[in-house]
Amino acid sequence: MRVTQSMLSSNMLRNLNISYGKMSKLQDQINSGSKITRPSDDPVIAVKGMGYRRDLAKVEQYTRNMITAGSWLDSTDESLNQVGEQMKRVRELVIQAATDTNTSEEREKVKMEIDQIRQQIQDIGNTNIGGSYIFSGTNTNQPLFIPGGSGKVIDPAINGNAVNIEIYDGIQIPVNTPGKDLFKNIDDMMGKISDLLGDSTKTGEDIGNMLGGVSSSSTNDDITTMHNKVLEAQADIGARQNRVEMMENRLGIREVNVTKQLRDNESVDYAKAITEMVTHESIHQAALSVGSKIIQQTLVDFIR
Repeated sequence: MRVTQSMLSSNMLRNLNISYGKMSKLQDQINSGSKITRPSDDPVIAVKGMGYRRDLAKVEQYTRNMITAGSWLDSTDESLNQVGEQMKRVRELVIQAATDTNTSEEREKVKMEIDQIRQQIQDIGNTNIGGSYIFSGTNTNQPLFIPGGSGKVIDPAINGNAVNIEIYDGIQIPVNTPGKDLFKNIDDMMGKISDLLGDSTKTGEDIGNMLGGVSSSSTNDDITTMHNKVLEAQADIGARQNRVEMMENRLGIREVNVTKQLRDNESVDYAKAITEMVTHESIHQAALSVGSKIIQQTLVDFIR
């Protein structure tokens, strides 16, 4: 086959263009720090990168969910702790009033403080975090206690359902403590104590029975029983808080692993890329030098 001057020129230009393309790709990698600048550069790397980024996006969402879950659980625990402290004070007042030596005026003073504590516990039942009532089940836009009669009553529309938040793939955790039954029982007990203190026909023993425990008869709605229910609710919250902490650690490990996989998948090995760039530049310069000698510039040069 006869090799013409135009064939030599075409082959040289094609090879130079290929060389320019390789150097351009290496330069883009060095400048961007990524193996690819568009999916067409390497579809396999692109698809893997999309998967890793989806995983990281899920990690970010779960992290936000963890923060919300922690806020709800911490607030619930603190609220119930306040209820527990108020119950201790109620016990002290009932012990003080459970004697027949108290005058009606003294009982009235105790009753007034009991009524104030009852209102305080009702306010705790209406605790609102970020616009959500944490003891109202899934009716988070409605307070647990609403005005009714001469005071406040439990809203009958409130349900006792759990509010679940997803904190990992397929793992949900209830972040609230439905307070309808718990706070209703406590409120009923407080009302009963107040009525006993306001009834002059009731004896110190009648009032003392509200203490419950082994030292007095239990009525299933006494102070000891209600306080124990509050402590049980707090223990349940503590268990869920521990689980959230464990899931946070697991989520942190997952984020580190996925980030490393994404980096290994897409990040450029600078030493390798620079070495290849220098190699291709040398080859390109050699091609230019050889081409300038093969391709004659004028007819005179060709004849000579």
